[in-house]
Amino acid sequence: MDFGRLKSKFNGEFLDDKITKTLYATDASAYREVPLAVAFPKDESDIRELILFANKKKVTLIPRTAGTSLAGQVVGKGIVVDVSRTFTEIIEVNKEESWVRLQPGVVRDELNMHLKPYGLYFGPETSTANRAMIGGMVGNNSCGSNSVVYGSTRDHLLEVKGFLSDGSPVTFSKLSEEEFEEKLESLRTKKELTLEDRVYLQVAEMLSNAENAKEIRDQFPKRSIRRRNTGYAIDELLETKPFTPEAAEDFNFCKLIAGSEGTLMFITEIKIHVNDLPPKFLAVVASHHHSIKESLKANLVSLKYKPTAVELMDHHILECTKANKEQMANRFFVEGDPVALLVTEFSEHSQEELDKKIEALIADMQSQEMGYHFPVLYGDDVKKVWTLRKAGLGLLGNIPGDEKAVPVIEDTAVDVEDLPAYIEEFDATMAEKGYDMVHYAHAGSGELHLRPIINLKTKEGKEQFREVAQDISDLVKKYKGSLSGEHGDGRLRAEFIPQQIGEKNYLLLKKLKYTWDPNGVFNANKIVDTPAMNEMLRYEPGQQTPDFETVFKFKNQNILQHAEQCNGSGDCRKTSLSGGTMCPSYQATKNEKDTTRARANMLREALTRKDGKVSFDPVAGDGHDRFDNKEAKEVLDLCLLCKGCKSECPSNVDMAKLKMEFLYHYQKKNGVPVRSKLIANFSKMSKLGSIAPGFYNFLFKTDSLRRMGNKMVGFHPDRTMPLLHNTTLKKWYDKNAMEFQKGEKGKIYFFCDEFTNYNDVPIGQKAIQLLNRLGYAVYIPEHVDSGRPYLSKGMLDEGKERATQNVQMLADLISAETPLIGVEPSCILAFRDDYPELVNDELVAKSEALGKNALMIDEFIAREMDAKRIDKSVFKAEKRLIKLHGHCQQKAVSSLVPTKKMLSLPEGYEVQLIPSGCCGMSGSFGYEKEHYDLSMKIGELVLFPTVRQQPEEVIIAAPGTSCRHQIHDGTGREAKHPVEVLWEALR
Repeated sequence: MDFGRLKSKFNGEFLDDKITKTLYATDASAYREVPLAVAFPKDESDIRELILFANKKKVTLIPRTAGTSLAGQVVGKGIVVDVSRTFTEIIEVNKEESWVRLQPGVVRDELNMHLKPYGLYFGPETSTANRAMIGGMVGNNSCGSNSVVYGSTRDHLLEVKGFLSDGSPVTFSKLSEEEFEEKLESLRTKKELTLEDRVYLQVAEMLSNAENAKEIRDQFPKRSIRRRNTGYAIDELLETKPFTPEAAEDFNFCKLIAGSEGTLMFITEIKIHVNDLPPKFLAVVASHHHSIKESLKANLVSLKYKPTAVELMDHHILECTKANKEQMANRFFVEGDPVALLVTEFSEHSQEELDKKIEALIADMQSQEMGYHFPVLYGDDVKKVWTLRKAGLGLLGNIPGDEKAVPVIEDTAVDVEDLPAYIEEFDATMAEKGYDMVHYAHAGSGELHLRPIINLKTKEGKEQFREVAQDISDLVKKYKGSLSGEHGDGRLRAEFIPQQIGEKNYLLLKKLKYTWDPNGVFNANKIVDTPAMNEMLRYEPGQQTPDFETVFKFKNQNILQHAEQCNGSGDCRKTSLSGGTMCPSYQATKNEKDTTRARANMLREALTRKDGKVSFDPVAGDGHDRFDNKEAKEVLDLCLLCKGCKSECPSNVDMAKLKMEFLYHYQKKNGVPVRSKLIANFSKMSKLGSIAPGFYNFLFKTDSLRRMGNKMVGFHPDRTMPLLHNTTLKKWYDKNAMEFQKGEKGKIYFFCDEFTNYNDVPIGQKAIQLLNRLGYAVYIPEHVDSGRPYLSKGMLDEGKERATQNVQMLADLISAETPLIGVEPSCILAFRDDYPELVNDELVAKSEALGKNALMIDEFIAREMDAKRIDKSVFKAEKRLIKLHGHCQQKAVSSLVPTKKMLSLPEGYEVQLIPSGCCGMSGSFGYEKEHYDLSMKIGELVLFPTVRQQPEEVIIAAPGTSCRHQIHDGTGREAKHPVEVLWEALR
């Protein structure tokens, strides 16, 4: 299709290239369909142009924000319209009337950050709240964990502004009974009706019909179910004036728009009701249960005490948390292996009220023998519990292999009183078919997210996907429940709407859609007229999972299956305001292309498809051909290898590892670039430069020469270069070895990494002197460089060679009693993180044992502090404030806790963590000319502004050599390694 004229009129960005279309072919659902194009409108005029074009060319527009839909709402063969980058303004807050007016691309959690100073709060809270946008929440009528108090988004929607399908502007808000009747009266005598006029007349005719009203009330889900999203909400409109004279609410088309999935209008502005901030006294009771049945009966007990939330997690979810570093820390309160965990939250105005409710609940459950452990959590621990719960969707991607917990019946809702019987019958139905089930989410609202484990790569799996949906549709109808509670119908559940609400009501929905959108301009084939629910799936029947030969090991899976662990939940779309490291490039650019999700999607495409079609052929030879994919290389380019996803992605997608493996294979076909060779051989180049460090430093201290040299090798001319010390650490140590090899507290080994040996020699010197002063005999053993620079550039053979050499040289020397200590996080942590997955099978056990005892100096000193082996009196007592920026790989593989603990050794030293993610340098990334600007933009998110705000007397600390360099180039401040801070604090 020719988009030339449209592009010429378009103020925003309009893309129809292969990469963009591929990345927007999926969301968090099981579906995949390549769109015609993707538009990023700059303003309302762009949206109107798109609507006029769509009418003329008979194509459909698919509105999209974060793209975390589970029913395929934002997947289709049309033009995807992504408003997440530009329609992000909070326009007005009215504290007195408790409402806020905003654009659809505002993130839910960021809205509440904005509202907090006003004492206001938007209640509905999805598990994706740190990236879910209000437009998407309106489209799906999202609810969340606290819906027992705050209800759904529909309950808060006051007004919407946007365009109808003919491009005419429209605003919908509340109309009193009198206003509604006056409007209808004026329309009945009007000669030429607008589209807006017709939609009012059509809904009035439909809902004024007594037969229709009876059919709607008889067939739609029970009104006692707060989470109801089956079809269009004509049942909600029916219960407003004038159609129900005794109704409490006036007519408002917003009730229909909420949950309509962008099929009726294109929203550009939203007005929502907001509540006062919740009470300050908060706690959760995390009751442990022997069975799902017991937990659901306990749920009814919890509801008697008016909680703010009641959520369930089953043993499948809890088991997945054990394999995720971040969630392992959040499950500290779990005792044993409960079959189900019921989390009941209370929010009260006093501690006394709070404790009274908690004590009563626990006593009630115990008296009925419901549960065996009842931990109560307060303060920051409450947030950890909810983080664990919210990770549920992503954690399900951790299941290794081709069988996955698929989103097909994950959104059914029934009356909460019916829930125990419904789930018992549900489980019996699934057990009879041989399915293992996952249960989690909103027990307090009568909705559990239930997922069968199915292999959608098989013909049988595709059929099972359909059969399971039909079986549960039958069961939901029996309980007069809602097939969709909050995730929407989309293309997944819409096929079953006629069964759920009856054919007559379904015809009413179709007539409504055709009145609003006669040409199918808005998100066609969703809710009504959908294709078969098991068509256009992400995987095709008979699709193979090739077993590629890789250098890295992928435990219990191969590289393709590891990429497929990404289920599209979009955790990598959270911004810097939400904290964490993942994903720094997306945080800076706000482009979907720069998410971890996009990289996983593109890699999956490269390894399974050729010219857009699934390749069923087996892998030929070493499989390098599948990796020879320029599109995948382009999408992977802005991955900084920070490893934030390794710990923060609930699905444990290690994109750094995937990128390194991809580059290895790609370069086998296309060669290794000269710049990459120079960077990878950093140790060799530094050794050469160390012959005449004065000359080397002269070149790179002289601005004109440095800029010229940078340009020659492909570095950005504005980037300063690390200088060489006048000696190497190894030479200095050898001269003074006898002095440092004495210590009453035992022997330790120091890893002399390539950066500390040549550039950061003073840090290495102070580290050795500090350790010796604290009573340890310090030895530098025979070893080679870490190999990290080789790994970062995809030169895995060379990296593996060094990993193997280091394991062979050090494994028998290093133990818990004689650990290996390092000061550069990326190098010492390679022993723990990279080496076990690189070395040959016969060395894995040795490598893992070595990795456990290869410690950052921070970890070692913190360990010795715990053992009461460090004398604090050797440090000065004075007041100092330290602002600490953590290294990405330290955060992903280890923790900042030891660093903070170590820096607190001197009495009076206060350590505050800078809430920054990646600094933006990430090894060589920030040096490279094409990455420099993005590198600095990442630094400007949190790190640079925080450092600039600090008075001169505040110490800036950063363990990573590249982090310190980035802080220098971005702010002019000199950051110290924590070792330097401690050394200078010695008496």
